[in-house]
Amino acid sequence: MNPSLKRAASVTALTLAVVGYALLLWRGPWWIDGDHLRTQDLQPADGVVITGVRTALVALGAGGLGAAGLYYTHQTLRQTRKRDTEQAEAMAEGQINDRYVEAVKLLAHEDSLTQRLGGIYALERNMHDSRRDHPTVIAILSAFVRGAAAVPPDDAEFTGDPGLWVRHRLRQDVQAALDVIARRPALTPPVRPNLCAVDLRAARLDGVCLTTADLVDADLTGADLTGADLSGADLSGADLSGAWLHGANLAGADLSGTSMDGAALHGARLDHAVVNGTSFADTRLHGASLVGVDLSNADLLRTDFTGADLTGAVLGEGLADLGLVGLDPGRSSGAPAARTVPAAPPAPGVRPIR
Repeated sequence: MNPSLKRAASVTALTLAVVGYALLLWRGPWWIDGDHLRTQDLQPADGVVITGVRTALVALGAGGLGAAGLYYTHQTLRQTRKRDTEQAEAMAEGQINDRYVEAVKLLAHEDSLTQRLGGIYALERNMHDSRRDHPTVIAILSAFVRGAAAVPPDDAEFTGDPGLWVRHRLRQDVQAALDVIARRPALTPPVRPNLCAVDLRAARLDGVCLTTADLVDADLTGADLTGADLSGADLSGADLSGAWLHGANLAGADLSGTSMDGAALHGARLDHAVVNGTSFADTRLHGASLVGVDLSNADLLRTDFTGADLTGAVLGEGLADLGLVGLDPGRSSGAPAARTVPAAPPAPGVRPIR
């Protein structure tokens, strides 16, 4: 309702109530007990009745005024609290916006590591304080990692063993940004960090949580991903050659076209992962779980399956020529064992099984 119309209606109602109450005080005794009251030549008995009725009406009026006063006070306090809450929320939102702007400015400082770290942790606080800013903060930190994670080509030198690489620390600010991304609150739907084509060769990322992350074409050669959670991540086209993935969770991950050559996946989980065109040459899968994985179009040259769980997995033909170790397709816990299917012609651009 229009405020002016609402105010006019309130004034009209109040005026009618006052006039009605005045009429009730004046004529009420006769309206209420007219059969016992004279209209002329009033007697003392009539005065007693009239006084009693009017006293009762005054008491009722006083009670009504008191109730109206309490209601008005309650409404006033309610509006005041609402206004104070709105003002506090507006101030908090303004402070978050100010912190956000300052954090981005700090992150852009190329000459000061301290200021960049301050910007990263300020953005983390904003992410936790403002659900609305959560996707934006993750996008900014992901872009920062993509732009800052480049390393010289000789930063990770191959030592001769496919599973051993010289370890190098990431830049401190890049590591901090990845840590903040890994600590992001769980939301529905989840926020998916875009770490496409990042260069994290030989990085120390043990225990990192990058569930559902976009790591397409990422270079994780020789990275330490021990205990990492990469479930549901998109690692298609990524390079994890020689990476350490002991106890890592890759369940449901997309590993299409990924190179896992020489990687160590002892006790890792790859249940229902997509491994179309994935290379597992010289990969160690001791005690790994590959439940329901279709390996028919993966490169399994000299792959070590010792103790691996292949329940419900699908294997290609010609396994005897691949130098596999410890393959036990029947290892299961009451579920269907692994089955072998004829090898399909390789898709364009996909390396066939050797």
